[in-house]
Amino acid sequence: MTSVVYRPIPLAGPPWPAEALPLAGGPLFFATVAEHRAGQPPRLVAASALPASARARLTQPRAPIAGLALDRPRIMAVLNVTPDSFSDGGRFLARADALVQARALVAAGADMLDIGGESTRPGAIPVPAEEEIARVVPVIEALREEGIAAPISVDTRNAATARAAITAGADLFNDVSALEHDPESLALAAGTGVAVCLMHARGDPRTMQEAPRYDDVLSEVHAYLAARVEACVAAGIPRARILVDPGIGFGKSVAHNLALLRGLAAFHDLGCAILLGVSRKRFIGALGHAPNPADRVPGSIAAGLQGLRLGAQMLRVHDVAETRQAVALWTAIEEGDARR
Repeated sequence: MTSVVYRPIPLAGPPWPAEALPLAGGPLFFATVAEHRAGQPPRLVAASALPASARARLTQPRAPIAGLALDRPRIMAVLNVTPDSFSDGGRFLARADALVQARALVAAGADMLDIGGESTRPGAIPVPAEEEIARVVPVIEALREEGIAAPISVDTRNAATARAAITAGADLFNDVSALEHDPESLALAAGTGVAVCLMHARGDPRTMQEAPRYDDVLSEVHAYLAARVEACVAAGIPRARILVDPGIGFGKSVAHNLALLRGLAAFHDLGCAILLGVSRKRFIGALGHAPNPADRVPGSIAAGLQGLRLGAQMLRVHDVAETRQAVALWTAIEEGDARR
């Protein structure tokens, strides 16, 4: 973490106390923060005592991402056009199958499609950019030709793939390497004006799950993402176009993943919207005794709702209809609005 990080503690409600502040302009409020200083245990501080700069970072409404207002939880749907992704590898590699699935995801309530042509599961082998482009670009082009208006994210580490996808109609550059893998990525994102998602990952996908170690996983992931946000801003990518993702399952043990989920609200102090991707991941299988990824839907929803409770603006999921229903119920309970 930076020298001081403020982790808001969202309140259940309504009603909320008069001194409560809105969290990132969304439906949640907070009246207390945990103040984290390097080498010291966190201490509780009244939100009213926050420095003006910290108060602004925590309360300022997040700008729309790829045209999506973030005043309510959003759902990013996973569409892997790969032969080897951990959950659905091979099912949608054919263009026709991918298009059928994309339409189904939008019909089920997806706010955005995240299309990837290279698996980044633990142990995955890198894919040449040319092959990745051949997988994702025809799908994006076909969706745009059909008039599907949902924003499209391209899930790639390669600038060439991102450039081709953006030309075809993608709106967001979602990079598991936080724009570090390819030296051209920062300039590309700045020049095209698309939104970006910066994710933390420890190591390469082939080796990232080989005994990952941290002294303080929340502090280290926060510090990394803070540095990457600043690199983006320096390159000409405004903070308003940036999503941050703590990278659950990317170079983390079960304990690391749980620590990040508990401390997720600390990432609001970066002044960016938060994307959380927990869907069907291994730690859910380990804790929920579900070795088959398709059997991890209940645990995925539970972890996703924990993210929403801490203010995450977007969930990246495989199971859109189930998540949409869960989010609708959670929102109605939290906001006291039965009309949703």
